[in-house]
Amino acid sequence: MSNSGFIVRPAQPEDAEAVGGLLRASYPPLMAAGYPAEVLERALPAMIRANPLLLRTGTYHLAVGDDGAVIGCGGWTREPPGAPCQPVDPTVGHIRHFATHPAALRRGVGTALLARCIDEARVAGVRRLECLSSLVAEGFYGSAGFRPVGKRSVILAPGVQFDSIVMVLELSPPAG
Repeated sequence: MSNSGFIVRPAQPEDAEAVGGLLRASYPPLMAAGYPAEVLERALPAMIRANPLLLRTGTYHLAVGDDGAVIGCGGWTREPPGAPCQPVDPTVGHIRHFATHPAALRRGVGTALLARCIDEARVAGVRRLECLSSLVAEGFYGSAGFRPVGKRSVILAPGVQFDSIVMVLELSPPAG
């Protein structure tokens, strides 16, 4: 998928360092608008690491700028975030670990990544996408049709809670 100034491609395990760099550049400044500094101080260390499991899914993607820099990331899985071994509903997908580099905001990076995820999930038979949105990303997901259905505190590490908004998007079957 090609866009103005960047391409979207599936992430690979060898992209871990670039994804980690993007998360470290993105989350601290962007999350500051919605969370107290003391919450971020405790939560960010768990949030700014690339998830090796996501990098192997084939459904986690990167936006790569013309200069080769990773400027966005995000994906979806059937497995919910959090504890492994949770039951998996094949009709439900989960939006996972999105970020856009602050220098690339408002260029369609997040929108292109989310559109790729929605399209892939629909083709794969997913009928509902769920998202644990940060407090600062609710508008982004809302602009794509997600609606808030509740709040949840995510446990990132022992004693580290991160408030999120549970959002859902109902998907119609693919045309054709």
